Amino acid sequence: MKRKLTMIQAITEAMDQKLADDSRIMLLGEDIGVNGGVFRATEDLVHKYGPDRVVDTPLAEAGIIGAAIGLAMNGKIPVVEIQFLAFIYPGFEQIVSHAARMRYRTRGQYHVPMVIRTPYGAGIRGPELHSESVETFFAHVPGLKVVAPSTPYDAKGLLIAAMEDPDPVIFLEPTKLYRAFKQEVPEEMYRVPIGKAKVVQEGSDVSIFAWGAMLRVAEDAAKQIERENGLSCEVIDLRTLYPLDRDTIIASVKKTGRAVVVHEAHKTAGLAAEIISIINDEALIYMKAPVKRITGFDVPVPQFSIEDDYLPTAERVKDGIMETATF
Repeated sequence: MKRKLTMIQAITEAMDQKLADDSRIMLLGEDIGVNGGVFRATEDLVHKYGPDRVVDTPLAEAGIIGAAIGLAMNGKIPVVEIQFLAFIYPGFEQIVSHAARMRYRTRGQYHVPMVIRTPYGAGIRGPELHSESVETFFAHVPGLKVVAPSTPYDAKGLLIAAMEDPDPVIFLEPTKLYRAFKQEVPEEMYRVPIGKAKVVQEGSDVSIFAWGAMLRVAEDAAKQIERENGLSCEVIDLRTLYPLDRDTIIASVKKTGRAVVVHEAHKTAGLAAEIISIINDEALIYMKAPVKRITGFDVPVPQFSIEDDYLPTAERVKDGIMETATF
């Protein structure tokens, strides 16, 4: 059976079903109990499963993540909520020095099966520390998986897969999409595989790679450019940012010979640079034009009045498509 859910509803349902299915699952985070979290992702779950499994923590990200690592090494599967991605910095040392390295450090004797959920991205009129997109910090770290869903269907399936993964997963939730639209989502549990991109729209002239809130921007640009200029765009939702689905990336650019990468993170050392390197390493002879990056700027996310000027738009993506298509 399918119902139409928002992304936040799909995420809540994934946690609800896994809490019921697996007694090792527990949730930790600031205000996630009675208050249901800052975005109400855990609403009513404390009433169903109790405060020992839906744990309101102190305001101390290093302590939350450190406790979760200890729980994960001792038989639990903690799912941590960090209120906003940029609040994660106090816990960064725990993630990089311990969660990501424990299986390597112990030669496989210990795994750290945990999920760190956190909203990210601009477009909600939040201050800069509520709007950052710094996924490359985590995609650079061996031992972590980094996931960023773009739809309610993928959010539920990827979160269930993340909760069943033996290693730590950073689960990035695009804040702008939490309640932006509804999509049919199966009522039963299902999994979307981590590490596999999705071809959202097939095309023959240019490949567009995006994730999170930028997928809808890319789709809008692709539809407009096809209608106005007759270009056929292949739109790919990467979904997993580490490990990247290299096979899907390469197969697409070999077909089209042109590529555009869209992300709202800063341009310098953003994931677009890594995607371009993959293309250069494995498909350069197929390329008809340089890869175009449409990104945020190398500044903090700006104040409310000019926030929209920071974010990639369909118009900016269209300009990038035309630049690479007419090179």
